[in-house]
Amino acid sequence: MSDKIERVNPEGLHSTPGYHHITVVEAGRTAYLSGQCPLDLSGDVVGKGDLNAQIDQVAANALTALAAVGAGPEHVVRSVIYIVTPDEVVLAEAWDRLNETGLAAAFSTASTLLGVAQLGYPGQLVEVDLTASLPD
Repeated sequence: MSDKIERVNPEGLHSTPGYHHITVVEAGRTAYLSGQCPLDLSGDVVGKGDLNAQIDQVAANALTALAAVGAGPEHVVRSVIYIVTPDEVVLAEAWDRLNETGLAAAFSTASTLLGVAQLGYPGQLVEVDLTASLPD
């Protein structure tokens, strides 16, 4: 983790399952990634109907995008995760799966997990939106 990124869980707020309530970033270069989708190189949705397969593809795509700007998951300062489901159990399972991928460090920061009705591609079940503070 960069010394210009501070993650805080203040007293008086509930404990979290791994993320932090607040992420403070010293001014510097910031990368805003487009929502990372479960698409392969040809632009096709992978794992239609298989949330875990789609999470794995999203994680791989996000790692590639971060690496392209010289960053890793430890440089992520904000994540928003969209899962097509109204089911709290599915949301919790998706959170757990994301935290088993190589992208796990990204979710120790300020994070939001949302159940949504639909995403942009037919068959798409997950999308992850990341903001990273780029290393010097």
